[in-house]
Amino acid sequence: MELGLIGDLAGGIGLFLLGMHLMTNGMQQAAGQGLKKALQAATESPIRGLTSGMLITAIVQSSSAVTVATIGFVNAGLLKLRQSITVIYGCNIGTTMTGWLVAMIGFKIKISAFALPLVAIGMLLKLTGNDRRMSHLGMALAGFGLFFIGLDYLKNAFDGLDSQLPLDQISHSPIGLILFVAAGFILTFLMQSSSAAMAITLSLTAAGSIPLASAGALVIGANLGTTSTAMLAVIGATSNAKRIAAAHVIFNLITGIIGVALLVLLAGLINNDLQNLSLVTLLAAFHTLFNLIGVAVMWPLTDKLEIFLGKRFRSQEESIGHPRHLDKTILASPSLAVEAMSNELCRVSVLTSDMARAAISADITEISKLTAMMNNLHELNGHIGRYNQKIAQENLTEEISTILPSAMRITRYYSEIARLSALMPKYYEHLERLSDRSLKELIHDYQHETIALIDSCEINENSYISGHESRKLLKSLEKQYQHLKNYVVESNIEGKLNPKESISLLDALSHIHRLAEQVEKAARYWSSLIPIQSRESIIKPT
Repeated sequence: MELGLIGDLAGGIGLFLLGMHLMTNGMQQAAGQGLKKALQAATESPIRGLTSGMLITAIVQSSSAVTVATIGFVNAGLLKLRQSITVIYGCNIGTTMTGWLVAMIGFKIKISAFALPLVAIGMLLKLTGNDRRMSHLGMALAGFGLFFIGLDYLKNAFDGLDSQLPLDQISHSPIGLILFVAAGFILTFLMQSSSAAMAITLSLTAAGSIPLASAGALVIGANLGTTSTAMLAVIGATSNAKRIAAAHVIFNLITGIIGVALLVLLAGLINNDLQNLSLVTLLAAFHTLFNLIGVAVMWPLTDKLEIFLGKRFRSQEESIGHPRHLDKTILASPSLAVEAMSNELCRVSVLTSDMARAAISADITEISKLTAMMNNLHELNGHIGRYNQKIAQENLTEEISTILPSAMRITRYYSEIARLSALMPKYYEHLERLSDRSLKELIHDYQHETIALIDSCEINENSYISGHESRKLLKSLEKQYQHLKNYVVESNIEGKLNPKESISLLDALSHIHRLAEQVEKAARYWSSLIPIQSRESIIKPT
């Protein structure tokens, strides 16, 4: 093979990938919260999930980008597994639009007549755009132009390739088809773009370098290759992310089997009766057809698939200290990352509230668990703190910049609640040995009211208390605390309690009071996160 041909091939692929990168990133950045709103529709019904995945992928022109975003949203608790599976179905249909785009425009119109002007217009918008959205749209438009310039290089480079590489000779056997499927997978894996692999396949077909059946096998391989991006994205991720990646792999394997079956069944028709039709159009139609059949086959099985995946990848969830919502893939969108962090803090609130209730009520059965729970919560809060720092490294709005410090304060308060709760058992013996019935009842009431404060301040999926309400509850508890302290001191003076008992009781009451203060502070600072949470959220934390 001539060096010039190699250079044209490499340059064409490079331009194509650069165009795809600019187009995808430009559309994602221009969409901003639009991506979230589009995926929000996925939660309303499975059909909308399918439609959202299809339309977003068709617009962004990258099923990998949408798949990774979906994994991030599931992992962050912003999408449920059921809806995200249907989004993945839609992504696979949406990615076939690249083939139609290339077939309808790339090989029927003189590319230089519109591609270079697109690059010029795009860069003009980039330089003169008054707002960031227009600038990002300009980059997307320039990328669109480069996409077709790269395609033009590929088409020209593949002309006459069949005389230098005997691709046609290895394509007339089952083993040959398997090799082409493997080649499509490898191409997509190496370039991390099924669209690039599709463009190469269409260019080979248009140049007559490979027959249509072999090109179909390449398309099936490229379709399977998109799963590599999902699998790479979930390395070290949480169980939810692994479940949606597994759903993606299962769906693409089934559609791959359907595609191979169609190739075998239609081999005679393809080789004889369809040769007078546009081969690249037939290839695009084949890509769409086996994905549509795949959706039709999987649609009635989606509920069973969700149940099956729900029982898998559970080992990480058994550890309380492992985060379930913090996902690195959505860090590029700080507003979504803050929502994910808020969801994780909701989970911490529930866990620390359970721990504090058990500690204050002197539940003897929970004593051995309190220290382990404290260590798990400290580990989880450490993850939240590091995630907070990663968000801070992104390009932030003023609102998010003010939210991050509050989130760190809340994390610290929850860590302190866990620490104080783990220390409560050392006072149980002193509380049990009290002989003064009136004092015992007062302390029991104080414990009961403190638990009521914890209940009210717990942040869960249904509601959360306002800073004003939590402060009001703490003031009422403060009066009880002062009354109890005076009672203990007077009892000591009157000889009802010995000095050692008095000091131990005062320490225990002070400890409970300190815990109540931390609970109230966490609830009060939570109100500063309301601007993010009050927006239309995709889903409540689970």
